[in-house]
Amino acid sequence: MKIKSITTWSADLGNTKPYTIAFKTVDEVNNAFVEITLDNGLTGIGAGNPSEYVTGEKFQSCVEALSEKNSSFLVGRDIREVNQLAFEVWQKFPKNPAARAALDIALHDAFTQFLNVPLVKYLGQKIHSLPTSNTIGIKNVEETLKEAQEYGERGFQILKVKLGKDLDEDIERLVKLREKFGKKFVIRIDTNQGYTSEQTIQFYQKTKHLDIELIEQPLPAKEIDAMKKLPDEIRKVIAADESLLTPTDALKLVSPPVASGIFNIKLMKCGGVSQALKIADIAGQSNVDLFWGCNDESIVSITAALHAAFACSNTKYIDLDGSLDLVRDVVKGGFILKEGIMYCSDKPGLGVERI
Repeated sequence: MKIKSITTWSADLGNTKPYTIAFKTVDEVNNAFVEITLDNGLTGIGAGNPSEYVTGEKFQSCVEALSEKNSSFLVGRDIREVNQLAFEVWQKFPKNPAARAALDIALHDAFTQFLNVPLVKYLGQKIHSLPTSNTIGIKNVEETLKEAQEYGERGFQILKVKLGKDLDEDIERLVKLREKFGKKFVIRIDTNQGYTSEQTIQFYQKTKHLDIELIEQPLPAKEIDAMKKLPDEIRKVIAADESLLTPTDALKLVSPPVASGIFNIKLMKCGGVSQALKIADIAGQSNVDLFWGCNDESIVSITAALHAAFACSNTKYIDLDGSLDLVRDVVKGGFILKEGIMYCSDKPGLGVERI
């Protein structure tokens, strides 16, 4: 079954809740889209949203990489060669992981629709449901408590709180969350590279009694050696994020001593499902747990990440809330969300439909 045509476009999906993290404020959500049409009329869709600060990929370069001129090498190819096609995409766009992700996702969606099975079933489903965290940006205490209350009323049980600008304020926000809500929420934190080694140790010691589940990327991305020097008990709860872009990075992180007990995998960092699974395999060989994250993304790529996550036995955490605050999207369907818990549908491919 051959690929008949490829269509690409981009759209600002909007953001109902602009938020601040350690290095920027997010108030718009630009995504690039790819649609692959097969000879029999089936279509597969992919989406990409690069994070320039993390990977160096600008949105415009992502769009240019996905132009029909650049993706035309796939036209006429047999979708049953999906692994070879994904390999060629990886080779052709070495500096555009979000563009690779969009094409990789579209290929996997089209192929598993051709097979008439959900993507997760093709990959080998290990997990059937997990609760996702919902993210609170860097805000004052009052706004943090208000947003946590809103998420609790919507059924979410896990909060991921963005920190990294002021250590004392960071600790105060978490103390106040526990004072107000007790153990109602599981709390994870993400400093987006905002701490030094000394601050990380200080934060851990001063919040140990608050039962923080994990600490995402406390140190700058390139300071892997410094991560490896942190006390064992801290490294076990650290999730490497910006330090982990590729399978090569994963190998560096697991070389003894292991830098973090958790890997945060994002399709937009590594370039799609095929590369994400390589990272997951490396983690599994070193007893590293998986934490699947996202940017602000369409339902398309969030669903692809969920299918990949549920195909890995070492997946322990998901933070796949990137489409929940969009003003609009280009598809419907995809993942299922009930009371903060995510499931894959039983529809073929990703189970998404163009609106």
